[in-house]
This record gives sequence, structure tokens and C-alpha cells, in this order.
Amino acid sequence: MRETCLSSGHRTAADRHVAVEYSSDDEWAGHLLAFVRAGLERDEQVQYFADVTDPGVVTRTLTERGVDAVSAVRRGQLMVATAHETYLAGSRFDPDAMVGLWHEAVDAAAARGFSGLRAIGEMSWGGRDIAGADRLLEYELRIHHEVFAQLPLRAWCFYDRRLLSGAELDVLREAHLTRTACGPSEKPVLSAVPLKTLPGFRLVGSVGYESRHVVASVAAAIAASPVGDLTLDLSALGHLDIAALADIVSAARRRPAGTPVRLLGAPAAVHRMMQLFPELRAGLEVAVP
Repeated sequence: MRETCLSSGHRTAADRHVAVEYSSDDEWAGHLLAFVRAGLERDEQVQYFADVTDPGVVTRTLTERGVDAVSAVRRGQLMVATAHETYLAGSRFDPDAMVGLWHEAVDAAAARGFSGLRAIGEMSWGGRDIAGADRLLEYELRIHHEVFAQLPLRAWCFYDRRLLSGAELDVLREAHLTRTACGPSEKPVLSAVPLKTLPGFRLVGSVGYESRHVVASVAAAIAASPVGDLTLDLSALGHLDIAALADIVSAARRRPAGTPVRLLGAPAAVHRMMQLFPELRAGLEVAVP
């Protein structure tokens, strides 16, 4: 178990993409108020993507706590939409569409004269049987480099502990480099984290049957990433079986950039598998231990 807390600054991409957890309506309201009030004071446009929360409750809560939400909505500085109008606007959740939406939204906010864009997205839909919800982890991993490293955007991903299983939440939390869980939280068996400075991802823990979905999400992120030079750091990985390695190799071969994925810190067992099966090196550039 460990503790993580929200950093005080918002200077880097890691600081601007934050996992925010809460267990009560009052906690939710406290996070909402702090985020929205700061954005309005900085002349930023603020958007809220509601899932289980009625949009009217968002504006009413702000009003009751001293924010003139009605005026902010009237002048276009505060916009409250629903998950079905944003994340789930198509027939299924599509990370590529959401990446494009963020770029369009930042451009639109600038065109209207706002100093920047900040947004809150309720992510509880990721725990329901919704088409494409299994790609949520892939999305959280990709947007660090494809969105926040490129755009003047601040976004808090709202995760309600009452609506997501502990195992789901543990993995999704770890996909953010900044988190608000200022209390004990479980370390998942396997987690995937965006690299802070280099484009790429890091696997931490051990691959097993119960964590194969994490490998699948990382593989999907590798395959979809438009970044030319991508690194996969395995230095904190205790075990990687041949099936998981094959998934990563297949993803590396499908990359649109056409460049190999740099494999960093691969365990000795991975090197042995590549010696036995040279085809597993295709699409990878393996750093010598």
C-alpha cells in the first residue's frame, strides 16, 4: 500500500492530467469547486463531461458554493455536457476520436479568446458494459503524449470509488502520473504508466492471467501511437510470458510510424525468449543489458 497526492503545480504534462478519486458527494463537490473556480479566475474555458451526475446538479452545486455558474454558462466560459455527447458520441468509445476532440476543443477555446482550456470528465462509464469501454486504459495511457504533451490543456479524470471496482480503479489510477489519492491505495499486480519525459510506457509488476488486459491495453497504445520514437520500459517488470511478448511484438509491427519500439530494461527471461525465437525481435530495438 502507498500514498499519492496531487502536486501543487501544473507546469508539465504530468501535472495537467490528473486522476481524481472521491467517495462521497461532498468530496466530489470540493474537487469541482476548486477546479472550476481556478479556471474562471484565470479566464480559461471550463468544460465538464458528466456521466452519472445530472448536468443541472453541476451548475447548481457551483452556484450554492459561491460561483456565478449561470453567468459563466451564458458567456460560454463554462460548458456542461454529457459523456454521451463527448466520450461516447459514436457507436462505441473511440480513443482516436477523443484525441481529436481535445485538439479541436483547445483550438475552439483559443478562437473564442479564452486563455486556455480545462476540463473535468466523469469516467464511471468505464466500469459499465459499454462498447469500447475496454479501451479506457489504452486511452489514458496515450493522451499523456498525444494530448497533454502537445496542448495547453488541464484535465481532471473523475473516478468515483462507489462506481468502479477496486481492481479497475487501481489500474486506471496508475495510468496517470499525478493523482489525488491522499490515502492508502493498492498497488495492482501489473500497472502501465506513461513515461514522463520520453514518449512511451512502463510496465510495473508481473504479467499473469488476471493482468493480461493491461498488456492488451499497452499493446493497443503501442500500435496506435503516431510517435516516431517509442520506448517500452520493462525494468520494473518481474515476469513477462511469451504470449504477452508476442502481443507486444505484434503491436510494434502494426505501428503507423513504421519505426521499431525501443525495449528498455528487458528481464533476462525476455532475452532468452528472443534467442530461442528470433522472430520475436521483429519491430523491436532491444537495448543491451
